[in-house]
Amino acid sequence: MIAAPKRARNFHCWLNGRRILPVMRAAFVLSIALSLDLLFSLAASGEARPSIQLDVPVKMRDGVTLSADVWLPDATGKFPVLIYRTPYGKAKAPKDWTTFVKAVTRGYAVVIQDVRGRYASEGDFDPYRNEGRDGYDTIEWAATQPWSNGVIGTFGLSYPGAVQWLAAVENPPHLKAMVPAMTFSTPRNFFYSGGVFDGSWLDWIWFNIAPDARVRKHLPGPKTRKEAASAWKKEHERMQNYLPMRDLPDLKTVAPFYYEWLAHPPMSDWWDGAELRDKYDRVHAAVLNISGWYDEAYGPDGATTNFNGLLDARKNEPSPRSETIIGAWTHGELQVSKAGDLDFGKSAAVDYDEIILRWMDHYLKGIDNGVEKEKPVRIFVMGANVWRDEDAWPLVRAQQTPFYLTNAAGAKLSLGADPCANCDPFAEFTSDPAHPVRDLYEQFGARDYRSFARRKDVLLFDSEPLTSDLEVTGPIQAEMYVSADVSDFDLWVRVLDVWPDGAAYNLMSPGLDVLRASYRNQSVKPELVEPGKVYRLELNRLLTSNLFRKGHRIRVQVSGAFMPHFSRNLQTGKSEVTTSAMQVGHIRIHDDAGHVSRIVLPVIPAGTAVAK
Repeated sequence: MIAAPKRARNFHCWLNGRRILPVMRAAFVLSIALSLDLLFSLAASGEARPSIQLDVPVKMRDGVTLSADVWLPDATGKFPVLIYRTPYGKAKAPKDWTTFVKAVTRGYAVVIQDVRGRYASEGDFDPYRNEGRDGYDTIEWAATQPWSNGVIGTFGLSYPGAVQWLAAVENPPHLKAMVPAMTFSTPRNFFYSGGVFDGSWLDWIWFNIAPDARVRKHLPGPKTRKEAASAWKKEHERMQNYLPMRDLPDLKTVAPFYYEWLAHPPMSDWWDGAELRDKYDRVHAAVLNISGWYDEAYGPDGATTNFNGLLDARKNEPSPRSETIIGAWTHGELQVSKAGDLDFGKSAAVDYDEIILRWMDHYLKGIDNGVEKEKPVRIFVMGANVWRDEDAWPLVRAQQTPFYLTNAAGAKLSLGADPCANCDPFAEFTSDPAHPVRDLYEQFGARDYRSFARRKDVLLFDSEPLTSDLEVTGPIQAEMYVSADVSDFDLWVRVLDVWPDGAAYNLMSPGLDVLRASYRNQSVKPELVEPGKVYRLELNRLLTSNLFRKGHRIRVQVSGAFMPHFSRNLQTGKSEVTTSAMQVGHIRIHDDAGHVSRIVLPVIPAGTAVAK
């Protein structure tokens, strides 16, 4: 942060006469300190200085009051409004993101609001359950304020991205544009993935939600992120391995909603309130969807699904006002070029603020800046390390190319263009829930998994070295014929790029590449498998854009677990949520004439891709 000068000019800040409650004091002190620093920085640079109203009350339809900071340009009149709603503390937001300062100096009023039950806002925090109504009420409140011209946009990433969608499907009349980044399309691929519960909710709650909850409720335990990090080092393995999951004591008082999530399977209609896929016709704002190939798994799935859902709902409109951008990014890291262990070059990093404001300039201010004339899909092709603009997703010119998983003589597993006529009929691996396959890395991104070649609970199917570059861009489908000697199991099918030196880099974050056998038909109740019977399991949510270079190999990595990102299947036919007994399983991937396991890659023909 730029050092503040001794004196700021024309600085205005007030509290609307509202008393600062004890629970709000820390947030207020931080908020005003950050705001002062930012204002001083603007004064030093000669930019216009915004006015900031702190802790403005916004009453919801049920009487609960949410708290917002309002930033106004240093000018008279009415302004288009950008709204940012967050569970992470409105006081912290301007420190984490520069968008607010840039927006207000560009002539926007900005509303930064604590969501219900968080920091300075009243009510009980129940993630995602109230955000549709509260978002609608906040948008319509902002439209009526004396500093507002009634034209509203929303922006934000992750949870602040989700709240935009949940409000938009309520169809607030004054919402004209939104830029939701790195968020979901369905709770079935968000709280769960492929029928498996997402283990990352534990650390999300521990670091982001529990500290403030303990402060609000006067509970013992870590009350700052630093304290939470110290406790996590000591306790995370116990918490992540705890069985039955519903009996974990640590979050009972700070996050009762976590146990309610566990109580509802992925296909339960209890989740319908957060379902977006059947509600696109209710959304009338211009939407720019953003994600990254190494985002949390729900991100690229959500961005492409929401993008196409809007296109279908608006097919009879002259302009669909729906676009998507997907880069080589991890969750929230749009302005860096490195994801994990690989650097994708300077062009991989983007100006996130400018992307947001350019979209808003066009749809809120009517500025003819070329946004509507651009192609609707912009993707970063990894390996080639270039951006490319496309007319649609998936790419129409992609050729669906099968690669077959085979167990050749001598126990050599391979990935080939044709099924093997004289190979062993299956390859088998052991899956032990007591000693599951674990990720070697804590952080997402491109990571080297070559060491998995030494494991007996992982199968690796490799192609021959490629004789020319091969671009794979689009959805990937794994069609697996599988049997087991247990009544349920999880199947992980991961695609990797193996370099000539043996390094094996994943192309996506875990979650798109898993399916629980008992949820193979997406039924409300699990459908257990008959031991020894061969089942066709289809994993159809994998997606990427990667150029496999000449001399590289394509690898398909198969296992029965990938802890701690997702919960483990105990393989007894009973849920890890309610039981703790385990059973070792032996899982077979079949490749005989009647059961041809394969992965289908969307190959882009050479010479048809033009980089931008």
